[in-house]
Amino acid sequence: MWTAISFVALLALVALAVGLNWAPDQPVETLTARWAPPPSAFIDVRGLKAHVRDEGPRDDPAPLVLIHGTSSSLHTWEGWVAAFKGERRVITMDLPGFGLTGPNAKDDYRIATYASFVIDLLDTLAVKKCILAGNSLGGEIAWHVAVSSPVRVERLILVDSAGYPMQSQSVPIGFRIARMPGLNRIMEFTLPRSLVASSVRNVYGDAARVTPELIDRYEALTLRSGNRHALVRRFEQSDFGADAARITAIRQPTLILWGGRDRLIPVDNARRFAHDINGSRLVIFDDLGHVPHEEDAARTAAAVRDFLTR
Repeated sequence: MWTAISFVALLALVALAVGLNWAPDQPVETLTARWAPPPSAFIDVRGLKAHVRDEGPRDDPAPLVLIHGTSSSLHTWEGWVAAFKGERRVITMDLPGFGLTGPNAKDDYRIATYASFVIDLLDTLAVKKCILAGNSLGGEIAWHVAVSSPVRVERLILVDSAGYPMQSQSVPIGFRIARMPGLNRIMEFTLPRSLVASSVRNVYGDAARVTPELIDRYEALTLRSGNRHALVRRFEQSDFGADAARITAIRQPTLILWGGRDRLIPVDNARRFAHDINGSRLVIFDDLGHVPHEEDAARTAAAVRDFLTR
């Protein structure tokens, strides 16, 4: 009897928690006014309306193309864009399943599919060669493009990049829930602001740098229709480190930037990239976390500028 009562009480608590944190998907049209003002554009990339920003001089022979990480968006690069757009063409995008681009038709979020999306985007924008940079998931996509299509990538910049088997010291709670069967389905209809805030603070070296405005952005873009389901599918399709042997095939001049306080992809991974990529350059920011380009755009952009002018 007491077991039955306890079970009913647990169900009631779950129902209450879901009700208090109910957060249905938001149509992209309700989000564009705030999160896609000019120079944002939505361009057709093989039938997918991709949210893209293309800034700076159009005569740049090798634009700087920036790829964000899991649950992020093109907004994460705004500091770098501001630093470089006066002299370089800078292209940022929301990957399928994230930001305002939203899910793809096939529910396919494998690395090879993302790499093909980037190539298709470059083709759509008539970019024959670029300097390709990526953070976390975006870094893994970037180096896959560099290996599979080397003529398209002049230089490579990896920022706390994925690529080796994951040995995290701490994983944001949002990512942990997205990996839990059953509970991840509830996440598709609820989104406590505290969960978003905790997850963002987890990837910063200094949590005090996480502002309410930053949490607003991550929360709003997570609610874009289909994004939470896409995140679940992305983790279901992940095979961390499966292609690590290909990293030694990278031949482009490569800059490796890392936050010394990254607990999701710890700094040992940075040294492994530096060892496996011949002639690469490694810069570690001891006080920054998993998204150093967002946490301190000025210092990290300065390291990029130095790399590009060498």
